[in-house]
Amino acid sequence: MIYIWPGPPFLYHPVMQAKTFKEKVYQTVFEADTWQGKLFDVALLFFILASIVVVMLESVAAIGVPNAALFARLELLFTIVFTIEYLVRIYSMPRPANYIFSFYGIIDLLSLLPGYIDLFVPNVHYLLVVRSLRLLRIFRIFKMVQFVDESRMLGLSIWESRRRIGVFLFVVLVLIIIMGSVMYVVERTANPDFSSIPQSIYWAVVTLTTVGYGDVAPATTLGKAIASFIMILGYAILAVPTGIITVSLMKKNKESLSTQTCPTCLRQGHDTDATYCKFCGGKL
Repeated sequence: MIYIWPGPPFLYHPVMQAKTFKEKVYQTVFEADTWQGKLFDVALLFFILASIVVVMLESVAAIGVPNAALFARLELLFTIVFTIEYLVRIYSMPRPANYIFSFYGIIDLLSLLPGYIDLFVPNVHYLLVVRSLRLLRIFRIFKMVQFVDESRMLGLSIWESRRRIGVFLFVVLVLIIIMGSVMYVVERTANPDFSSIPQSIYWAVVTLTTVGYGDVAPATTLGKAIASFIMILGYAILAVPTGIITVSLMKKNKESLSTQTCPTCLRQGHDTDATYCKFCGGKL
């Protein structure tokens, strides 16, 4: 392990010394352990947010119509920037196919296609369909987990809690079916709103989640009492997944993880002194 100090002291992190230009590019675009990587991430995040704002403003007729030429130039600029980024990521990967066919690689490609389709298919009646595909750029915001350590830790906490959350959701599903069935038995003769068990289950979902549309409501005294119990139960149930994720997140906060991305499986969350990926065994 060689410690280097490539930038200001508040950006200091121990990183592996990159030996070639390609390794330096990889370290910059896929990791955030150096000041160059942090600068790249911040700049890219700015372009992502700016492209989303442009798409939203363009959809407003009062703004988009008189500034159509400006928005077209901005979207062309964003397309060029994101294309360069996509090609640089492919170039820096030891195995380009690992990135191209990864989750983020597919999202990057889908976010580029609408801009190029618009260049070759202008002024036709189905252009509106092509333009709507530009909303796929919004999926780029998912890549914020690569830039913000806190977001990455939250994602890891949710992933590690997936089994407990799955069991919790299964229990909730069973409760909803039972409560919907009970309300059907109680209300079906006096209230036409509870015309079937699926309709009653829909009411149970709306009530348990504290949404309360009001389109279906109990009419009998017993039904109202059961509904009151379900509403109170809903507040308690909503707190359970929050507690599960919080416990896992507190454990993650105690761990010291780097932002190094494995060039083989593109996963993060390694220890700061790790030499090999703990997920696939590849060299970091």
